[in-house]
Amino acid sequence: LFIAIGCKQNEQATSESTSETTEVQSGGQENVVDETSVPNIVQTAVGSKDHTTLVAAVKAAGLVTSLSNAGPFTVFAPTNAAFDKLPAGTVEGLLKPEKKGDLENILGYHTYVGTLKTDYMQDGQEFDMVFGGKVKITKKDDKTFVNGSEILASIETGNGIIHVIGDVLLPK
Repeated sequence: LFIAIGCKQNEQATSESTSETTEVQSGGQENVVDETSVPNIVQTAVGSKDHTTLVAAVKAAGLVTSLSNAGPFTVFAPTNAAFDKLPAGTVEGLLKPEKKGDLENILGYHTYVGTLKTDYMQDGQEFDMVFGGKVKITKKDDKTFVNGSEILASIETGNGIIHVIGDVLLPK
């Protein structure tokens, strides 16, 4: 009986201190303000005027916290112009709350768990993405392509790497 009462009081004290901590630290990794660390994938994308559609999609899919975590991740990041190539109304439709699952799958098809640098990618390699299956790497001259879309730039971040691409990758 004494042990049960002692434990109950200890549990209550622990839950009280935990709730105090939660109030002080609201939000996840994406809310950390740090002026000295290398920005993570989400922070880097938010700072790019060419990726506003991608950032809106990541927010609508509820993936900000996931892509702000330690990683490492590789994200094949379509530009705004890439999203503009899709049929009219596609992006707007995917940003609706009822399409969140579809949007998660499409964005997951652009995300690999691990760091894939173009220097180490080989022609014909395939990589399993978070959702949707595999992407295929091809090399031609000094250019690298993912599912036929050229990697236009690569940006190292604090939790992985972003490869800027000119097309939206769709699972096959």
